[in-house]
Amino acid sequence: MDAPRVILKADAVTKKFGELVAVKNVTFEIREKEIVGLIGSNGAGKTTLFNILTGNLIPDEGKVYYKAKDITRLKPEQRVKLGISRTFQLTSTFDELKVIDNLKMAYYKIHCPSSLLNMCLSRLDSVVSEKIESCLDTFGLRKIANRRTGEISLGEKRILEISMALITDSEVLLLDEPFAGLSEAEIDEVLAVLKEHAHKQTIVIVEHKISKIRDLVERVGVMVEGEIIATGRIDEVLEDPRVRRDYWRVEE
Repeated sequence: MDAPRVILKADAVTKKFGELVAVKNVTFEIREKEIVGLIGSNGAGKTTLFNILTGNLIPDEGKVYYKAKDITRLKPEQRVKLGISRTFQLTSTFDELKVIDNLKMAYYKIHCPSSLLNMCLSRLDSVVSEKIESCLDTFGLRKIANRRTGEISLGEKRILEISMALITDSEVLLLDEPFAGLSEAEIDEVLAVLKEHAHKQTIVIVEHKISKIRDLVERVGVMVEGEIIATGRIDEVLEDPRVRRDYWRVEE
């Protein structure tokens, strides 16, 4: 069987902020329909690398490729239209709207041309696509579909945000610390949703601790001081001498 193709790639990217080298000559490949994790402590460069992959930052050196096409200088909204979506550490929902209306907003923003967007939005109360109905069931949101988003739990809001990204039919979903601020029970809920969606899209998760994602991801990269020091299956990475020394701070 052929190996899955590389769908998104950072190729020798470097990003500096003044004298600080936040990302240093990083090459990181993400394969089609895999779940890959990127871990590292605060300041390791994880979010900067994510910003480069999603177009929020342009690297000083190196390239970003999507399906072998150079997208280094494409804006975030252009990448979304290609099939790359991202969630942030802080949820980005509309708290005054109902849960179902947040899904509709996400759906129509992508599927309606900008010239017709206002017309689409004016019909939110009367138009419910099959895609949105399916999304409510897939992510267990039907029971809270008509609740105001500002009234639901943080865990439910995180699941809503993930579903808003996936409803755009993105091929690649980048999750920036999806478990931040969640209780253990809420983390379990989000993990269950992600496991249910495994191999339907490519999913990349940035996280501080490997323990939260070790039963979910198939491959992991470890960042330390702007560099990826190891990549591979979790059991292999855990035994890597440099990971033990520089990430775990274990003295041999």
